[in-house]
Amino acid sequence: MSTSSITKPAGSAARRVRQKEETRDRILNAARELFVANGVEATTMRAIAARIEYTPTAIYHHFRDKEALIEELCYLDFRALAAALVRIGEIPDPLERIRKMGWAYADFGFENRGQYQFMFMTQTSHVAIDTSRVEKNNPEEDAYGFLVQTVEEGLKKGLFRPEFQDEHQLAQIFWSGLHGLISLHIAKADDPWISWRDPRSTIRLAIDVMVRGTRRQ
Repeated sequence: MSTSSITKPAGSAARRVRQKEETRDRILNAARELFVANGVEATTMRAIAARIEYTPTAIYHHFRDKEALIEELCYLDFRALAAALVRIGEIPDPLERIRKMGWAYADFGFENRGQYQFMFMTQTSHVAIDTSRVEKNNPEEDAYGFLVQTVEEGLKKGLFRPEFQDEHQLAQIFWSGLHGLISLHIAKADDPWISWRDPRSTIRLAIDVMVRGTRRQ
C-alpha cells in the first residue's frame, strides 16, 4: 500500500474537522452580531442562517436550538474574559490586583467590543450554567468569582474602610464603575456632542478613584 493512500484519509478527516470548526465559528460570530444589533428574542435561527448564507437545517447540525447557541457563546466569551484576567492572580497585594484587573477588564472590553456588548449590554433569557464546563469561583473560568475572592482577601486583611464588609457589594461597586465607562464609550464614542478623552487613561484614573475611595486610610 502506498504512503499517499495511507495519509490521505487522515488528511481528509483533519480537513473536515477544521471545516466544521470554521462553520461553528461563523455561526457564533453571526449570532453574536445579530443578538447585539436586534436583541436575543428578535433573532431567529433562520436569521442567523441567512446572515452567513446557510440553510437553517445546516445550523441545527451544530446547535440543537437557540438556547444551546447562546449557552456556547456565553461559555466561550466568559472564558475568554477570565483568561485575560487570570495571570493577574499572582500579584500579592489585593488592591494592586484589583487595579490591574480593572485595566485588563477594560482592555478586553475595548478590544472585543462585540463580545463585551453580548456579555454585558445585551439582555438574554436565563441560560442554565453547565457546571461540568465552568467551575464557579475558579479564577481561570469565573472572572466575577476572581474579583470577589480578591475583594474578600482585602477585607480579611483590613485594607478597606470599615463600612465595606460585604465582598459582593464592594466587588459590584468596582465592576459597575468600570462597566459604566466602557459601555458609554462603546455606545457613544461617535457622539460629536461629547468631547471624549482617551478611554484607557480615563479608566485608569477611575480605578484609582475607586481604590482610594474604598481603601482604609
